[in-house]
Amino acid sequence: MDQLTLNNGKQIPQLGLGVFLVQDSADLKQSVDDALKDGYRHFDTATIYHNEAWVGEALAQSDVKREDLFITSKVWNNNTTYDETMAAFKESLKKLQTDYLDLYLIHWPSEGYTEKWRALEDLYNDGQIKSIGVSNFEQPQMDKLLTTAKIKPAVDQIETHPYFQQKVLHEYLTGLNIAHEAWGPLGQGKSGALEDATLKQIADAHQKSIAQVILRWHLQRKIIVIPKSIHAERIAQNIDVFDFTLSDAEMTAIAGIDKNRRGSADPNDEGWLKESLSMN
Repeated sequence: MDQLTLNNGKQIPQLGLGVFLVQDSADLKQSVDDALKDGYRHFDTATIYHNEAWVGEALAQSDVKREDLFITSKVWNNNTTYDETMAAFKESLKKLQTDYLDLYLIHWPSEGYTEKWRALEDLYNDGQIKSIGVSNFEQPQMDKLLTTAKIKPAVDQIETHPYFQQKVLHEYLTGLNIAHEAWGPLGQGKSGALEDATLKQIADAHQKSIAQVILRWHLQRKIIVIPKSIHAERIAQNIDVFDFTLSDAEMTAIAGIDKNRRGSADPNDEGWLKESLSMN
């Protein structure tokens, strides 16, 4: 497994397992077990996914040492204050059956995110979180956060896939030495990227699947990826991407299919961000 070094010196496995929308405990525990057997050590969940406890149970039942795991969770938007963020973090630790997190993220740039960041900084300084970061922050929100932050985010986890490549934001984050992590790296199965003709031609040339080519493309852009699956075959296939390399010409070809088409909520949609405060 390739590792990336974050701006605080900590290392993160560049590929992990996402568990968004996995709402069946048996499916989730089996997928985590399958992933561990295939060599995954990085697992990404969130309070709003309502499955932290199942992730915690699955990891606790494995024979993999805690120090060999990388566990990420996220504080949800309805926690708008310092104290609420602290309480949410403690609840996540309890559900995940651990006394620290490797990475904790502010899920969206909704109301109170500067106060939430202050809580994350204190938890980081106390050693309860190894690295802290944000999710779905674009340049305006990041610029605002950095005016008061004492610690720079280590990660920004954002929607990124071949049809929404985030080129400008990627360069911005690279310039700040903030790691770019992709959620929905395969387009969530709804972007159309998995049927793209250019990607298929490249996949055929390498005798790989289109999904494997997409993941390899992310990795070569120095992006962290967390593809989600509950199918053992796909979980195994998604990690089988370290035995080939895309050429410069292939990387350029993939850059050319960008449609700049977002598939999910927009972090700049103030109406959605306000509505999200009542989601739990």
